[in-house]
Amino acid sequence: MTTTSPDTVPTRLRTLLAARLGPAYAGVADDADLRVSLGDGYDSLTVMECIAAVEAEFGIEVDLVGDDVRHWFATTARMARFVADRLEDAAALGSDR
Repeated sequence: MTTTSPDTVPTRLRTLLAARLGPAYAGVADDADLRVSLGDGYDSLTVMECIAAVEAEFGIEVDLVGDDVRHWFATTARMARFVADRLEDAAALGSDR
């Protein structure tokens, strides 16, 4: 089983999002609101695609009801924090990825 270091999350996440969101994402700051920065390029369908890609990349599950996805998936920095927290929780429970 591969362990993901929380230190690698931001870089891996930016690479993942760049592939999904295209060239417009390159200039977006980590703390910028993606809906504002990308406009129609970050609509509800795109958010769902990004959530699915994050789940697959990092081996985590996002609870669309229990997790505040409107908050956690609004900026790259928040997404990175969310993923790092989930990975730390998994490591503490013995289910590293």
